Amino acid sequence: MTFDKAELAKNQGVLSISKNVEAAKNKPWYQYFIELIPQNPVDSAARAFGGEIIALMFFSLIFGYALSVTVKDENNPLIKGLDTVFTASLKVIEWAMLLAPYGIFAIVFNTTYRLGAGFLQNVAYFAGVVVLGLLIQQFVVYSAFLKIFAKTNPWEFFKGCKEVYVYAFSTASSNATLPIALEAAEKTLKMPPQIARFVLTCGASANQNGTALFEGVVVLFLAQVYGINLPLESQFVVVLMSVLAGIGTAGVPGGSLPLIAILCVSVGIPAEGMGLILGVDRFLDMCRTTLNVSGDLVITKLVSATVSQKDIEAAKNFEC
Repeated sequence: MTFDKAELAKNQGVLSISKNVEAAKNKPWYQYFIELIPQNPVDSAARAFGGEIIALMFFSLIFGYALSVTVKDENNPLIKGLDTVFTASLKVIEWAMLLAPYGIFAIVFNTTYRLGAGFLQNVAYFAGVVVLGLLIQQFVVYSAFLKIFAKTNPWEFFKGCKEVYVYAFSTASSNATLPIALEAAEKTLKMPPQIARFVLTCGASANQNGTALFEGVVVLFLAQVYGINLPLESQFVVVLMSVLAGIGTAGVPGGSLPLIAILCVSVGIPAEGMGLILGVDRFLDMCRTTLNVSGDLVITKLVSATVSQKDIEAAKNFEC
């Protein structure tokens, strides 16, 4: 499943072949972890889209954590300034997303014209692989965990979550589904409120199984499209980084796309190739969000089944 690189390069700059593909292919596996630490954060910011964005994110993570433990005053000028920049950035992204449907249509139309109808067939295969992986995770992996560790009938559990699944699928947002998931966990599934509120709230951002699966498949698909033969160690790095990226993915529609671009750059795949899958991303986003929310509920059930009633009662009087 490869396309002519010359055709990809001609695609109006949208699908240009990156210059660091060969370098990434010959990179030892441990080099990916060494590059997590930036020598100069300012220089990494200036060269973010030249492969330095992962180091920049790692520095931002460490710096943000350092701020959280040293600056307790929310009215601190630095905190307020960063919050203002964050809010303004979200507004710019919101404006850009208003034009996204037109841009996606143009990209898909142009790519199909240049690469032929076979391109759509390959994208359909890609979407099928993602959906199959999500189904296996839901009905095989989750079912096994519920049956073995929680001693619960998986089908009865999934039936109790049906309203949550419908809402998650329609909104494609883990954060928007959180209130519905909390209500279902406490009232329908009869889970302890203390456990449900803690696990589901954390899981909305930190437990993104479907997103991690999707990110890994996207990177491998684009590698095949560009004819890049990723060695086994690079594929292992992709899997590991997909899991880590899934932890930090925002629980909003399309929240995983920026992280996919980072993964692509890290293994030498042109991040611009994401345009190939944008046409089907909305549907896949709805599917993987449903799995993400389902995973949160499954973990909540597992925790509820392993925590004693004594600990639950003690948690009622716990204050942060």
